[in-house]
Amino acid sequence: MSEQKKPPQTVSSKITRRKFLTKASACAAISALPPLLPHATAFAPGNQSPSARLTMGLIGHGLMGRNHLLRLVGDPEIQVLAVCDVDSLRCYQGREVVEKHYAAQNRAGIYRSCSAYNDYRELLARPDIDAVVIVTPDHWHTLQTIDAVKAGKDVYCEKPISLSVRAGRQLVTAVHHYARVFQTGTQYRSTPVIRQICEFVRRGGLGKVKSVFTPWTTLGGFIGQKRFKPYQQGMDIAHTRNSYVPLEFYLPPEPIPDGLDWDLWLGPAAWHPYNRLYHANPAENVVPWSFCSAFGAAAVTWYHSHAADVIQYALGMEQSGPVEFIHPTSGSYPTLTYRYANGTLVHLVDDWSMVADVYKAIPPSVKLTGNFGGVIVGERGWITSMSKGGPIQAQPAALLDEIQSLTRDVQIGKKYHHANWFECIRTRQKPSCSEELGHRSASLGHLTIIAHKLQRSLKWDPAREIFPGDDQANRLLSRSCRAPWHF
Repeated sequence: MSEQKKPPQTVSSKITRRKFLTKASACAAISALPPLLPHATAFAPGNQSPSARLTMGLIGHGLMGRNHLLRLVGDPEIQVLAVCDVDSLRCYQGREVVEKHYAAQNRAGIYRSCSAYNDYRELLARPDIDAVVIVTPDHWHTLQTIDAVKAGKDVYCEKPISLSVRAGRQLVTAVHHYARVFQTGTQYRSTPVIRQICEFVRRGGLGKVKSVFTPWTTLGGFIGQKRFKPYQQGMDIAHTRNSYVPLEFYLPPEPIPDGLDWDLWLGPAAWHPYNRLYHANPAENVVPWSFCSAFGAAAVTWYHSHAADVIQYALGMEQSGPVEFIHPTSGSYPTLTYRYANGTLVHLVDDWSMVADVYKAIPPSVKLTGNFGGVIVGERGWITSMSKGGPIQAQPAALLDEIQSLTRDVQIGKKYHHANWFECIRTRQKPSCSEELGHRSASLGHLTIIAHKLQRSLKWDPAREIFPGDDQANRLLSRSCRAPWHF
């Protein structure tokens, strides 16, 4: 195996895909046996023996990957055995984090048992790793998850889980086939206050829900960042900033940094010459690639997957979806709107001011703040489900009393999302945001992008996942992989 020993050398992989799949099949056969797991109380803090801990591997050590790694090494129920990144510097830094943390707990003050890999397939081939956390660019999420479940690993994968509706469905099918425990990184549904709001709406607390509002912005705020300034002329930012979908841009080739395996970074995505706007070390942005349609999904990557998950959870539609996408060119609504079979409408807005100024759904005196959720309007009033920005708001205020929450503050730190996944690995239950829910929240964004690309309204069948009688739209439900990669 091409375990990384030191930076900044580029480490070549010696494992072939055929060898990997052979090992994966063996692991999958083992995983089909009934799990032999001790009672959950055996994993309570302070009770774990080294053999009782869940063993983990991290795939992707960028800004988000660092946060995940700190969460893993800080949990006494978890033992991190390996870190993987195609950038050897990031990979080495990840291994150093693990070894320093465990060394501090070791009487001898030494720990040298965390492996570092350039190729994720080598990490997956290890039979001593129970599960992996995937924190790579969006274009890798589906393939790496499918490969992981084939190798018998349980998976936590960052959102969105796919870059197309068809790919998301393939991921769901693979997770089911190999009987793995999968958690999507749409963690806001695990925040206690958000869950209370969603359950309140689901059981009819607002009466019939008439409409929901959530943001969907253009590329402007993202590609207007300082790091894009040297490239603005070639990107025609004056016009492309108004796009509601990710785009392809010409970016001049730049020297590939030492230690970065650029071909493996690209993987199944279409070939692009290296440019630091996609990947820079040190990292300058959580999802730097997301403006480019080959690697990310713009608003779907930034926040819409989170919002879609929370909203569809509140509406009881988290395993389904809308039946119609109504484009503003129809003249029905000023912004793109989803219509569900029960008549509920979800309006996408450029900013929160539109909820009052354009749709007149709330009083103009109300100042909405936050993200990753929406404003839910029903027969009895309205309530927010946003995180980051302020407390939960509602009118009439008595609605908040009915929810009986101990707080109106959305405590982002209390998400319990990883802990829920850990527990489900042991019990083999479905976690709070399993594969089907992750697929439905991601696909809602992909369908929005299709409506924006075609500049027209669309009918959608959420059960069959097709646009009935619309060949042009159906062709956009899938995308090809760069050879030799495939799902």
